[in-house]
Amino acid sequence: MYDTASASSLPHRRTIAPNDAALRVMGRIDDADPTRPVWVHPYTQTSFRFTGTSLSMRLINHRNYGDNHIGVALDGFQTKARIPADDVEVTLTLAQGLPDIEHEVTVFKRQDGEHYIELLGFEADAGARVLAPADPAPSRRIEVYGDSVSCGERNEATRYVGEADPDVDLSAYSNSWWSYAAITARNLDAQLHDVSQGGIALLDGIGWFCGPNYVGQESMWDRIEYNPFLGESKPWDFSRYTPHVVVVAIGQNDANPHDFMANDYEGEQARDWRERYADFARRLRAVYPHALIILTTTVLMHDASWDTAIDDAHAALDDPRIVRFRYSRNGSATPGHPRIAEHEEMARELTAFIESFGEEAWKE
Repeated sequence: MYDTASASSLPHRRTIAPNDAALRVMGRIDDADPTRPVWVHPYTQTSFRFTGTSLSMRLINHRNYGDNHIGVALDGFQTKARIPADDVEVTLTLAQGLPDIEHEVTVFKRQDGEHYIELLGFEADAGARVLAPADPAPSRRIEVYGDSVSCGERNEATRYVGEADPDVDLSAYSNSWWSYAAITARNLDAQLHDVSQGGIALLDGIGWFCGPNYVGQESMWDRIEYNPFLGESKPWDFSRYTPHVVVVAIGQNDANPHDFMANDYEGEQARDWRERYADFARRLRAVYPHALIILTTTVLMHDASWDTAIDDAHAALDDPRIVRFRYSRNGSATPGHPRIAEHEEMARELTAFIESFGEEAWKE
């Protein structure tokens, strides 16, 4: 839609600092240095209004793997910009040749912790005005702990709805904006922290993320940075964001390297997983005493024993505000990553489930 030529050809730019008062941010952001915040998690974003004909972004990309892109939702249309280099400062043109009017933009992280973005700022036309978003920030707050499905991984590969993923790198087709998590949050006019990572399981030592020394949600859930290939982990300060609704959508990658839940449900490893899943829910309850916590998986195909395990772990919790939810095609819709249509299906069902709790879902 927009020209993505180099912004270096555009003279006399106005610099917009990452901590400009007009900018609204969302997500678990490492802003220890507010002039160089680090974006880690999918759907992390900055929103603002600006005047003029162009917008660019200055950043340093720290990449572990994948073909990394930035997402741009501008004046009701969505585009992306490919990040061409790693570990050096680059300037991406997000929009060029616009009509010289007021625009509203959300710049967001499409992908998960396969890469971190060190944001250095934005640039607009000389003389451009920069304003806060037109609408106030939502007062409702959601948090999701999930895997690649919750990230929206490979969801733009819409030719492959209901099919396995082609055996090529589809990271450029990963778009957190169209994840069920983000769609649900927008449906409910809620903020979202998407604490999700492709390939992650509940426990360290299983799953697909960071193999062969696999990292699980137990080492991610309370972190800002967590990818060991991109530096030291950093703790998250839970006082910075308190969700009303928490969705736990893990238990699908846990069958790697072997499916102990399907093969030996009463075995020691399977029993340990169920106990530690319940412990994970208790840890969330400890940091979020009043949140509605929803335990689920997704429509991605997986053995039914994992949902039975979550049922059993849920039964052991005896907490009326920790609830169990299954999609109508739970665990049976697709052998590959859900595409946008399936994310929209999931979002409709999850939205309706959350709405069924009325205002109780949003009590402080």
